[in-house]
Amino acid sequence: MPNFAPLWSPVQIGSTELPNRVALAPMTRISATEDGHATERMASYYEAYARGGFGLLITEGIYPDTAYSQGYLFQPGLASKEQSQSWANVVDTVHAAGAKIFAQLMHAGAQTQGNRFVDSTIGPSAIAPKGEQLAFYRGEGPYPVPAEITANQMEQVRAGFVTAALHAREAGFDGVEIHGANGYLLDQFLTDYLNDRTDNYGGSPKNRVRFAAEICRAVREAVGPDMSVGIRISQSKVSDNDHRWRGGAEEARTIFEALGATGIDFIHTTEYRAAAPAFEGGSESLAALAKKHSGIVVIANGNLDDPETAASLLRDGAADVIALGKAALANRNWPHRVRNNLAFDELNTSLFAPVADVKDWELELPA
Repeated sequence: MPNFAPLWSPVQIGSTELPNRVALAPMTRISATEDGHATERMASYYEAYARGGFGLLITEGIYPDTAYSQGYLFQPGLASKEQSQSWANVVDTVHAAGAKIFAQLMHAGAQTQGNRFVDSTIGPSAIAPKGEQLAFYRGEGPYPVPAEITANQMEQVRAGFVTAALHAREAGFDGVEIHGANGYLLDQFLTDYLNDRTDNYGGSPKNRVRFAAEICRAVREAVGPDMSVGIRISQSKVSDNDHRWRGGAEEARTIFEALGATGIDFIHTTEYRAAAPAFEGGSESLAALAKKHSGIVVIANGNLDDPETAASLLRDGAADVIALGKAALANRNWPHRVRNNLAFDELNTSLFAPVADVKDWELELPA
């Protein structure tokens, strides 16, 4: 029998103790009500992963305010108490099935393609994201040019993240993950070609990571020590899969040191291949660089469906937890299958057509 023992040892992320080191990665499923309330269907969807053995579930991106943060139609929110109350059933269902659950808080910024509150977008600079909107999330055509975010709007964004984190705490979530990856607003600040600001939030990597670090610190202080707080970081984006940080490993050091100093509990890195070197000519993965320079827990995501690759990342100390996305969609009981040496199912691509929402057959609980 293969030795996948590193996957099954418990781990502490701030105030949250996980029974194992296998997490569900956040995946946009746009299955909330039109006004952003979580549904029974969503509760059943997350319950399946909890019953399948995942120790931690991280929700899809949840919008934190009623201004510019919503990125997709039928995306869930945590901007209001009513939205918070709708999540309580999801959280209770997951806890009853034996898993922990973090709410991912996401401001879409210039990568918005569906917002019921406003008709325009904001970003660090008046520069449109590359690529086209995603059809399976009801998008069409190129992204519009955003307005450059003002200092007052930045303060509103900070306040929105804090309010949503407090709403997450009221709903019973074990933690929150701030979305600083995949081309959304905080990642737009990190991205050199989307950020040509000349103030303290533009130019050097130290300046470009400042806004994300401020939000991490504000959320950490607001929710207190009894709730886990972290941030997700990537190089690539929804609309630009090939992007890499121009400053390489030294830029990674600046980013991860700044985030690690904010008092948060974890950094969640996502790459196409989590175990691959982050930069040409280097040997360390993005997860390993995050671990090395932040000094906090690291969750790694990206093509870790092979349990040996996943276990080796933990065994080598490059990460503390592994997170599965498409592999989990294909096998909602992936941990159960690995523990019992069972074969994996192939991913059914109809899950993404015509819209990448929760399908009825996903709701059947795994054995």
